[in-house]
Amino acid sequence: MASSSRQRVALVSGASRGLGAAIARALASADIRVAVNYHASTDKAEQLCTQIQASGGIAQPFQADVTDEAECAALVAAVGEQLGPIDILVLNATGPQPFISIEAMTWRDMLDQLDFFVKSPLLLAQQVLPHMKQQSWGRIINIGSEVM
Repeated sequence: MASSSRQRVALVSGASRGLGAAIARALASADIRVAVNYHASTDKAEQLCTQIQASGGIAQPFQADVTDEAECAALVAAVGEQLGPIDILVLNATGPQPFISIEAMTWRDMLDQLDFFVKSPLLLAQQVLPHMKQQSWGRIINIGSEVM
């Protein structure tokens, strides 16, 4: 069982806005250190971390493309160095959503979605599982959505 002397650490992918930001706030309010992952929204991620810190929580922004194997490894390593090993992984990031009708969608559009929503969780889970197994504790939460 994990030591209770260390504050838990959560990584929330796609946390700079929307549901990811709300999840990051909720985790921080539960006394969990939060790694706020973002891909391109630097200002929003930094603003969220500032809000969490102003409320007494601990949060830091971490930029990474969660579909890139090397960036996922670097992300998990950076979080580990700055906040501690990841105990909770919230897979919330979404890739580019085609804002077109289902009738106009192509097979390539669907494959792009499949590629993101399967690859990203796999890469991140592979990075955090060794620590979770070592301490015999961890949580992986996968959020899914689709815009059509």
